[in-house]
Amino acid sequence: MLAAMAVLPYLDVAAKFLGQQGMPVLQIVWGRMAFGALLTLPFVLKNDGVSAFVPSLPVYQTLRAILLLASTAFFFAGLNYLSVADTLAIFFVQPLVLTLLSPSMLGEHVGWRRWLAVAVGFCGTLIIIRPGLKELNLGVLFALLSGTSLALYLLLTRRISGRVSALVTTFQTNVIATIILTAMMFWIWMMPSPWQWFLMFLVGLIAVVGHYLIVRSYDYAEASLLAPLAYTEMITAVIAGWFFFGDFPDTWTFAGVAILIACAIYISWRERARGLPSAVPSQHAVD
Repeated sequence: MLAAMAVLPYLDVAAKFLGQQGMPVLQIVWGRMAFGALLTLPFVLKNDGVSAFVPSLPVYQTLRAILLLASTAFFFAGLNYLSVADTLAIFFVQPLVLTLLSPSMLGEHVGWRRWLAVAVGFCGTLIIIRPGLKELNLGVLFALLSGTSLALYLLLTRRISGRVSALVTTFQTNVIATIILTAMMFWIWMMPSPWQWFLMFLVGLIAVVGHYLIVRSYDYAEASLLAPLAYTEMITAVIAGWFFFGDFPDTWTFAGVAILIACAIYISWRERARGLPSAVPSQHAVD
């Protein structure tokens, strides 16, 4: 898990470079999904054969693909306005949204302790955003929408968990998302340079490697143990943002992130006590 969190922020660095060079956000997402599908294809064929191309639970898989597209696109769009660390910090609202929506969408009971954690976490988000105290921009909205979209994506994932293998689900999600985005490329396509093709490939490669490491981590430890480690991604995000772009979060952002992390870990602990899957955003925004 530590290795996964160490490499995933560099996906955001590559995406931010592409955005700074004028590449449309949806084209960057297309590259992530298309190369992700190509890189996982050999493993899927080895384990499941051509049957992996037939979508299981097609309605759910399509909805998941759309939500993952939305989350990834909003996150990459946010990178055009905010630093890598600030975008990720606001994105950390995701487990709070997941807890907020789980009673209505999954019929789960949420006790007063978890509602209190959501309320405190919301205060942490306000500390990061500081409405009225600093200039707000579209990046804040995009980061919030990204976290909300991923929360909905994870809710659907819970609904189908155990019915389809994780590898096949990831592959099918990438393929469906690629098909949807390919239809849009005719209107927005910008011919990439060799360097931009490499960056698009790098986005897909880092996502595949990072999430393979996450899957492997669950072979050795429980979600409740891994949950706090997922937030070490913030450390790499700060270092990468400072090294490549000269960005460094202020003290208030660190304080808000600390509150969000504490609340999310508490929620994860409560879910373990009730035997529920973890709500920790260890899959970032890029499945």
